[in-house]
Amino acid sequence: MSQLRLFAVLLALCLTAGCKAQTSIPDSPSARENDRRVEMMVRSHFGLTPDISVALGARKPSNIPGYDTLPVTLSRESQSQSIDFLISTDGKTMARLQSFDLVKDPMFNIDVAGRPVRGNPDAKVTVINFDDLQCPYCARMHQALYPATFNRYKNQVRFIYKDFPLQSIHPWATHAAVDSECMAAQSTTAYWDYVDYLHAHGEEINGDGNDAKKSFDALDRIARQQATLAHLDLNKLGGCLAAQDETPVKASLKEAEDLGLEGAPALYINGERINGALPTPYVWMAIDRALRAVGEVPPPSPDSDVKSAAKPAQ
Repeated sequence: MSQLRLFAVLLALCLTAGCKAQTSIPDSPSARENDRRVEMMVRSHFGLTPDISVALGARKPSNIPGYDTLPVTLSRESQSQSIDFLISTDGKTMARLQSFDLVKDPMFNIDVAGRPVRGNPDAKVTVINFDDLQCPYCARMHQALYPATFNRYKNQVRFIYKDFPLQSIHPWATHAAVDSECMAAQSTTAYWDYVDYLHAHGEEINGDGNDAKKSFDALDRIARQQATLAHLDLNKLGGCLAAQDETPVKASLKEAEDLGLEGAPALYINGERINGALPTPYVWMAIDRALRAVGEVPPPSPDSDVKSAAKPAQ
């Protein structure tokens, strides 16, 4: 139910139809019209699809002077979520306050244990990239991170990738993610070499785009080539490639789902989220903020960084 996720803002929604100030509004045409306006405002601001039903509960006193609490339940099939709004006693204004868990929120608790690290493993700033190895926008972001961003920040930042294959639109992305995990099991360097190669040679794996097996064979062949160059255990690698164990990939996908991610690439820079392949200067702005927050001085930035940035990719 991704469309039920709520924006972290105070929504001040002005309703033009007024009602008599009271805790319980009687069933009258004006009250029904007001309820309809409430429903339409909720649907509009949360982008709800028509198959999601909206049910308004009974008003009850709140701790905010001049406002009652109005429970709203959003439902689809067997799933539902109840949200408490504030509605003014005159029925003209609706608002919502949302609390945030600054300890347990998923964006502050992304699991990076055992992940291959690029850069200084002890750096105070971490760039986590939820990456799809078949995604052209991910390839663009990868090229922005390496070498420009990597070289710019040197030992101040570490980079970690998480698997986020969008299988519904990228048929070989999951296989590529599994193969990359096989590389990571033996060598961090071999893992990054494999990721670098795939992001630079996607068309080689795509082929004519109609034969998934040819793409899988290409991925495995490239993995073996990289493993040979890195002097890995080829028998161990071959067994891993043949098994195609998706367990770690699925765990990463579940984490992406918990974070509410809907597309790749998605970066978290010490918790700050960046969606899509934004121009490099915007990524640097977020990294600079993270560095200052941990008491480090960012490298000097050319004045033209932001001015010359292209329009963000859609």
